[in-house]
Amino acid sequence: MRVLIENLEQAYHRRSWHGPNLKGSIRGLTAKEAAWKPSRDRKSIWEITLHAAYWKYVVRRRLLGEKRGSFPLTGSNWFPLPSAITEKAWRDAANLLDAQHTALREAIVGIPARELSATRGGHSVTVLDLILGVAHHDVYHAGQIQLLKRMQSRGTRD
Repeated sequence: MRVLIENLEQAYHRRSWHGPNLKGSIRGLTAKEAAWKPSRDRKSIWEITLHAAYWKYVVRRRLLGEKRGSFPLTGSNWFPLPSAITEKAWRDAANLLDAQHTALREAIVGIPARELSATRGGHSVTVLDLILGVAHHDVYHAGQIQLLKRMQSRGTRD
């Protein structure tokens, strides 16, 4: 179980060989930078941040057998930017991601290693797959955010 927790933590906020983790990829961004989109039909860093928070919630909920409905935002998967792009709203989004990560980690720590091959909530995905999958999800989106930051700094558009 320790290896799984370490994998999750490296993908989110601990130093690792693969480069910036998810939390590091959003560190220091302004609200304007986080809200920037390369084109109208693409996602912003802010939207990706909320999406990652949501999937941490979904995995935690599945691991614990909880019902839907307790995520702090209305909707699912992809969430629109707030009407007011403020530094406080951006900090709130980043804090939501942090809170969902902490809650997920706490849920995973409580799972006995003998249950890693079990499935939960009528899904065919094992506990092990859920945990590894959410860590991989963080790494994927960290890379996507790094690319968006590079595009933004160069003024690149699709």
